[in-house]
Amino acid sequence: MVRALQAFWRYAMEQSVRMLISRKPGGFTLMEMMVVISVIVILLAVAIPIFRQSIMKADETTLKTDLFTLRRMIDQYTKDKNKAPESLEDLVAAGYLKQIPKDPMTGEPNWNVTVESDVMQYLDQTDPGVDDVHSSSNFTSSEGTPYS
Repeated sequence: MVRALQAFWRYAMEQSVRMLISRKPGGFTLMEMMVVISVIVILLAVAIPIFRQSIMKADETTLKTDLFTLRRMIDQYTKDKNKAPESLEDLVAAGYLKQIPKDPMTGEPNWNVTVESDVMQYLDQTDPGVDDVHSSSNFTSSEGTPYS
């Protein structure tokens, strides 16, 4: 009886070793795949709004910088030439800007230009000139103020 148990034990161990060696690696189970996909979806649900918000903040920062530069160049042109520019193209033609920057909110160089007759009161100017510039976008910033 003991020999029979020893023989059975040896046979069972050999079969176990053969199964471990010859076993083909299996794929992932459906449950493992569902968990991984769920984690990816949760991470995307958190990351996409943060990414979009950072893109919006970058565009708003670019807009503020461009508006500051345009307004400064309008003022500089007005002081140098003793007259306000009639359009933004005058700034490029006079060398104050290399090119008119694109409005980051619209993607086009289509700025809303404020032409004021008040500029003529301060200078010896007969034609109205550009006094201020704004974005052409109709949207509202993250701070709640309109871009235009």
